[in-house]
Amino acid sequence: MIEETSAGIVLFRIEESKKLFLLLNYPSGHWDFVKGKMEKGESIHQTAIRETKEETGISDITFVENFQEWIKYDFKYQGQLVKKEVVFLLGETKTKEIKISHEHTGYTWMDYNSAMEKTTFDNAKTVLTKAQKLLSNTL
Repeated sequence: MIEETSAGIVLFRIEESKKLFLLLNYPSGHWDFVKGKMEKGESIHQTAIRETKEETGISDITFVENFQEWIKYDFKYQGQLVKKEVVFLLGETKTKEIKISHEHTGYTWMDYNSAMEKTTFDNAKTVLTKAQKLLSNTL
């Protein structure tokens, strides 16, 4: 069994007073947030910043305080069970156009309701709902 820890970010931007969330399309077909494995010695924020830059080209991120959501899931990789923990932060960007990496097949910016419909996994929907709730109380 392999154990992995990743960090990701629920990234949003404001356009015409609407919050739009970034979703990436993964090669397996699902829609999810930016995330990736933490490298040795990296903090959660450092991983989230690095992964966002690598996967989207976005480097202007302002983190929203008091948001850190952990999810856990298992999957098989090359016949081995992988136990994965992912921590998501919440961040705002001013960047609209992104350059997706080879790790993804597409991206979209969507309002909360549309993003809830498009997001594939229930744990990601839960994270998105918590992000929306915090933003509704602070923005």
